[in-house]
Amino acid sequence: MSLQTMSPQQVFSVTNAVALLAWIMLAAFPGRPWVTKIITTKLVPLSFAVLYTAIAVSLFWRSPGGFSNLADVATLFSNPWVLLAGWVHYLAFDLLVGSWEVEDAAERGIAHWIVVPCLLLTFLFGPTGWLSYRIVRSVRRAAPK
Repeated sequence: MSLQTMSPQQVFSVTNAVALLAWIMLAAFPGRPWVTKIITTKLVPLSFAVLYTAIAVSLFWRSPGGFSNLADVATLFSNPWVLLAGWVHYLAFDLLVGSWEVEDAAERGIAHWIVVPCLLLTFLFGPTGWLSYRIVRSVRRAAPK
């Protein structure tokens, strides 16, 4: 099945399933280098980047709207394929941030169980999860060893 024969909803469903599986692996197998060095920082984000690029190259410049004001952004994202590209963008970058959180925590000796809630927040709310991890990281640094 190719992208040309799939609806935006079908591609959305597939990318969400792949992202969810990657996040589960990130939370469940923190010490496995094949997860953070291959799956969640290369394989899945690269796949999402290719998908995003394919959509962007084929649609962004032909779609009405733009980025100069909020109304133009709303018009641009009224196209389901462009909206999907935006969603894939979030999926890719949030996964990269979550991978960084796991790797950074391991380097700093922060227990993984403390990072898991940050991962959940990053998965669901992006910047809020990153902020929560930064707070955990700061508190951990400030705590006596």
